Amino acid sequence: MWFHHCVFYQIYPLNFCGAPETNSGVQEHRLDRITEYMDRYLSAYGIGGVYLNPVFSSDTHGYDTRDYRRIDERLGTNEEFRDLVDTAHGHGIRVVLDGVFHHVGRGFFAFQDLIRNGSGSRYKDWFRVDFSGNSPYDDGFWYEGWEGHYELVKLNLHNPEVQNYLLDSIGFWMEEFQIDGIRLDVAYLLPDWFMAMIRDYVSSRREDFFLLGETLSDNQGHLFTEGKLDSITDYPLYKSIWSGFNSRNMFEIAHTLKRNLFEMYRGRALWSFLDNHDVDRIASKLTDPDLLAVAFGLQLALPGIPCIYYGSEWGIEGRKRPGQSDRDLRPEVSSPVYNDLNGQVKEMICLRSCTPALMTGTFREILLTNQQYVFQRETDGSTVLTAVNIADEPWEFRFDLPDGNWRQAGSSAAQVFDGTLRLGPKSIVWWIF
Repeated sequence: MWFHHCVFYQIYPLNFCGAPETNSGVQEHRLDRITEYMDRYLSAYGIGGVYLNPVFSSDTHGYDTRDYRRIDERLGTNEEFRDLVDTAHGHGIRVVLDGVFHHVGRGFFAFQDLIRNGSGSRYKDWFRVDFSGNSPYDDGFWYEGWEGHYELVKLNLHNPEVQNYLLDSIGFWMEEFQIDGIRLDVAYLLPDWFMAMIRDYVSSRREDFFLLGETLSDNQGHLFTEGKLDSITDYPLYKSIWSGFNSRNMFEIAHTLKRNLFEMYRGRALWSFLDNHDVDRIASKLTDPDLLAVAFGLQLALPGIPCIYYGSEWGIEGRKRPGQSDRDLRPEVSSPVYNDLNGQVKEMICLRSCTPALMTGTFREILLTNQQYVFQRETDGSTVLTAVNIADEPWEFRFDLPDGNWRQAGSSAAQVFDGTLRLGPKSIVWWIF
């Protein structure tokens, strides 16, 4: 499928475009920022897909939906969003949206009807409600919120009306905007049968429609089988990369990778990332900033479906602050920053996007030490040898590169002499042959 050959780019539209934190309902026009960004920046970056955090009308941060069929008023109109998708497709960039189906905001039309009409609301069975209790908002009834957050109202997914409404909304996005996939928010809380229902629905309309599930832990194979998803978020690998680099322990990365590839998710492609809208930026997470380019190179060399979070490719910093807004993780961006890191990441993305072995090739470990890792990816007609050195000193190892044409790429130069490959300190090198 097309998504196995993509490097994705994640954008958090509300914050990227500088929208206010609360939706007043006033129509604004900010989507052109993303359209222009794709037209002038991403189109030359080797990006094959864009994943957009919530774009539909919401109360505040996007995950508290008001209306699944209207673009958020702080961003623009449905027509402007259609132009954005057309621009992306014109550059060969697929578009994946966030599907927030576990819960809605208090401004959601059906919940507003429940507030007004109480037990007489025709939508009362769309939620999990107890009219003998009360909510923290003094609604005169209790309802179930997401993990105790009552601004996020849990939907009753067992209700056929709710199921049909959500499926029809997906069909609306597919028909009106021609989107290419959906990331299922908090997929770890969604019933497998519900995700399978979505799969059957979208596949009846388009066989190559991409379904990604958010999960925070490992051993989630049921999301592929019973849930029928194409991929899931690889938080274990994310943790192992920054942790392994910080502790100078490549064994942690190798253990997590091999467990994914050969035990829990054999034959599956996981969604890989160095950071996202919910966690510290990789530039703030790594204790040694000189390893940033190496981290990106490793992500792009490993099996999986890699995604770059906007701005991290030029070194944006940001930390999650408990009890505070996550705006540090999701800053406004007026234009990209061009620096050495950005240039190196761009080169590696472009190489990944045109090298079959890096996209779908098999994986074989060659050599592993505390601070070095060498592995090979291979598919018909394409082989890549990757060597990582996170030590402060140069490192060399023996490997007989095949005769014939091969080229070298990565975060630094390497020397090849009589079967000995020598890497500089804190570097990653690809030999493509």
